[in-house]
Amino acid sequence: MILLDGNKLSAVIRKEIGHRVIDFCGKEIRPPHLAAVLIGDNPASQAYVRNKIKACEEVGFASTLIKKPETTTQEELLDIVRGLNEDPKLDGYIVQLPLPRHIKEEEITLAIDPAKDVDGFHPNNFGRMALGMPSFLPATPMGIMIMLDRYQIPTDGKHCVVLGRSNIVGTPIALLMSKKSKPGNATVTIAHSRTQNLSEITRSAQIIIAALGIPHFLKEDMVSPGTCIIDVGINKIEDTSHAKGYRLVGDVDFEKVKYKCSAITPVPGGVGPMTITALLENTWRAFREKK
Repeated sequence: MILLDGNKLSAVIRKEIGHRVIDFCGKEIRPPHLAAVLIGDNPASQAYVRNKIKACEEVGFASTLIKKPETTTQEELLDIVRGLNEDPKLDGYIVQLPLPRHIKEEEITLAIDPAKDVDGFHPNNFGRMALGMPSFLPATPMGIMIMLDRYQIPTDGKHCVVLGRSNIVGTPIALLMSKKSKPGNATVTIAHSRTQNLSEITRSAQIIIAALGIPHFLKEDMVSPGTCIIDVGINKIEDTSHAKGYRLVGDVDFEKVKYKCSAITPVPGGVGPMTITALLENTWRAFREKK
């Protein structure tokens, strides 16, 4: 069984990005610049943004954090987005999700300049991705594709089952895995909460990508020997033996499933670091396209 270690792979790729920054920018050209907009005090969002800012520092990018209170209005956030769109020294930015309930997420996404949409959520980028045209890919699916490529996981002609159909992970990774590309060229089944005979479907897969957000959903009896499993889930479960009173687990029952796998990602330390690394790659691309 191969452990698909996102931490180790991210460290390698981030060194590569750092070398690109040094070689291209030198002392004369400003480095790539990524901004993050954080609304409210969601602890998970704060942690994600901290990790993204830290990653920028690691590779030599400039970074800006725009932090606003939970009471920020729709129009105030739109003003921030417009300002970022017009900033010539900014290559890309993200608006950290989830947003407070009173803010219309779709309207914010549509206001982002597609050329700075390094999260890959704007319909322009999503549509171009679906058509196989150059675009910014959503960061988590992109991170998964990079991982499959770097670990040389065979995908050509394989049956890939995607558990989950969100616009952030499930739907885009299904599209990417079905494309005529490497990695890709898989036969893809999207399964979800209404899927019947789900265990039969997952047992027929050579690759399973789990992105449901349900802790330990994928059990040992749902997996055939030799399957490659990508676990996207990050779920908190109560655990009094930990100092924080909880621990993070994925959508896969890792300890029982890992013995049947050819390869599997851990949680934490699997897809999560690759998501941030993909965001850095998108920012580098946005920077280079401007230059």
